[in-house]
Amino acid sequence: MYQPRRISRSEFVPLRGLEHHVRIWGDLASGLPPIVMLHGWMDVGASFQFVVDALAGNRPVIAPDWRGFGLTDARGTDNFWFPDYLADLDGLLDHYLADQPADIVGHSMGGNVSMFYAGARPARVRRLVNLEGFGMPRTQPEQAPARYSKWMDELKSHARGEMNLQTYPELAGVARRLMRTNPRLSQDKADWLASHWAAQRTREDGSTAWAILGDASHKIVNANLYRVDEAVELYKAISAPVLAVEAADGVLKTWKARGIEDDMLSRLRQVPRIEFVRLEDAGHMMHHDQPEKVAALIAAFIDRS
Repeated sequence: MYQPRRISRSEFVPLRGLEHHVRIWGDLASGLPPIVMLHGWMDVGASFQFVVDALAGNRPVIAPDWRGFGLTDARGTDNFWFPDYLADLDGLLDHYLADQPADIVGHSMGGNVSMFYAGARPARVRRLVNLEGFGMPRTQPEQAPARYSKWMDELKSHARGEMNLQTYPELAGVARRLMRTNPRLSQDKADWLASHWAAQRTREDGSTAWAILGDASHKIVNANLYRVDEAVELYKAISAPVLAVEAADGVLKTWKARGIEDDMLSRLRQVPRIEFVRLEDAGHMMHHDQPEKVAALIAAFIDRS
């Protein structure tokens, strides 16, 4: 199994009625400003371990589990709303950084959250590294009736227990699932990730299984359409320098095949101070595929004067 070079510790921070699990590498009392790392959908803060191990310097790193993921509570909710992630991040920065501007690294959903947050709270973000958190495909108003109907149908399905996440009889099955999703992931890293991505649970019949540490409610479609005009206005309001890191086999490749790559890139170019970098031999989970290269990009960008 993969052996971490930097050992993390866990803290639980009460935010907005939930106990948020936060993974911390390094000494927060060192005086060095921490780097805040925000994971993606169906992931956990521990997912950044490989990047943290490769990161130059001794700056501490803070990586929360979003609500309903990892070890952060969800309190029986049947739905998650995107603005809640912004408010959770706001409280997290208040707790750990007070009024100090943050250096943020966000992957996928975490990148999307950090982009919106940087537009809504520009003074709170010093620099932002966005790993494939490039927004969602454009929607049209006429999709709203069907979207609301689908949302209500899925809420009922969830209440009937029809939207549970898959379980696995052994931890090795979780590792195989991770490797099937990401063919570049090595066996040792998959084994390590599996132990943080899932937990052993006891069934009603007394048998045990490994369950993914994610709330099934996350599978329910968002009731609200993705509003591109709002996203662009938030992008325009970002004052921090932004590094947008694209994986060669990531989301932009998918969007290019769908003919919407130009639309996605045109939105990102509305950010006043943005740079683009393409990472070869990497898929969407670039922080697993190329942690050394991702760490080098992060360090060079956030340490630039």
